[in-house]
Amino acid sequence: MVSTMQYLCSACGHSTAKWLGRCPQCREWGTIEESAPAQRTVRTQAKPARDGGATPITQVDRTLAQARSTHIPEFDRVLGGGLVPGAVVLLAGEPGVGKSTLLLEVASWTARQGTTVLYVTGEESAAQVRLRAERVDALCDTLYLTAETDLGVVLGTIDQVEPDLLIIDSVQTLASAEVDGAPGGVAQVREVAAAIIRTAKDHAIPTVLVGHVTKDGTVAGPRTLEHLVDVVCSFEGERHSRLRMLRAVKNRYGPTDEVGCFDMTESGIESLPDPSGLFLTRSATRAPGSCLTVALEGRRPMLIEVQSLVAPMNGHPRRTVSGLDANRIAMILAVLGKVASSSDKDVFAATVGGMRVTEPACDLALALSIASAVHGSALYSRLVAIGEISLSGEIRQVPGLGQRLSEASRQGVTNAIVARGALHNVTVPEGMRVAECENVVEAVLTALPEIAGKGDG
Repeated sequence: MVSTMQYLCSACGHSTAKWLGRCPQCREWGTIEESAPAQRTVRTQAKPARDGGATPITQVDRTLAQARSTHIPEFDRVLGGGLVPGAVVLLAGEPGVGKSTLLLEVASWTARQGTTVLYVTGEESAAQVRLRAERVDALCDTLYLTAETDLGVVLGTIDQVEPDLLIIDSVQTLASAEVDGAPGGVAQVREVAAAIIRTAKDHAIPTVLVGHVTKDGTVAGPRTLEHLVDVVCSFEGERHSRLRMLRAVKNRYGPTDEVGCFDMTESGIESLPDPSGLFLTRSATRAPGSCLTVALEGRRPMLIEVQSLVAPMNGHPRRTVSGLDANRIAMILAVLGKVASSSDKDVFAATVGGMRVTEPACDLALALSIASAVHGSALYSRLVAIGEISLSGEIRQVPGLGQRLSEASRQGVTNAIVARGALHNVTVPEGMRVAECENVVEAVLTALPEIAGKGDG
């Protein structure tokens, strides 16, 4: 007897007739899982145009896809203006980062506009969600809450409540009685997602699905889940930092290079239109080892302070970083050998506020902060350094320089060091003095002119 069972890869969705230890397509181990065979589709008569059949594109009503604001500015920024009727958003993030709290804020603000919101929780009880809603002031009479994990019951609740916004927390906790397998499995996630998406499209209900992530940060479940939804967002943040960032990995209704910033407080999550203040020290005293830079997160420039500490070596030299790339630190220390040697010292480098910076445009600020710490001399007050450093010590130009300088000027910065030739076709903000340097040695001598006669550090 020939088996009708098929096996699917949970990572890429590749199907095979028998179980394999390794997927032949994506080469991942242990991702092949048993799945029910797909049913053959029967060809039927096409719908007429008035019932949703094929229609000339010029006659399609574009108002049906207009976004509605969630009244949370940073959330709207990432989505492209708000939630589109019938759109399905997949929100993924690490446990404890604040996904449920953010969506509870979205639900409450939407409900306060006189609309009906249905919040389905499969991970917590209704009482637990109620306690969080009280803490973040998200109670509203038109916000409906149900703790349910059965897909059939959830679909029935949607038909009963007829919500204007649907939130599922999370898609991995729901299960269909018509599909074999435990909740969160490939077959279950695919069936649940397909049913929710079908309901959202049929009733024009904007829907947000919360998705779990794997240990490497990708969305758990079959890869086809990301292809089915309209928007895939990633909610990020360091556990010990107040800053939370929302990025759009996929967006059918807006750009994917926007970043929303949120401030995690005891009373909930608040939009952060100007996050630069979180990454600057409050002290007005000029101290060695500190330099400002401007990083681009999507389209948003953010002023960041980089701090370095150089201490006498105790045994082997230590290189400790926080919020920075350790490999870039090692390269910059090697390049700085001629003007600020630290081979016999311990070097500690970090960003203020716990901001994670991996952009090469911050290389120059890091180099100047280390040189300032080595020589014990403070840099010019309110100095920003923007540029990438090559292995030869050359300072390279970076994109978005005009935008970065404008943000620095808005924050009160009056001095800047950039790569030579970088100001071509760039408007320098009024009152800002910008020095162009060819290499890192020239930049160090420009920022610390008092060390010119000291020789090697």
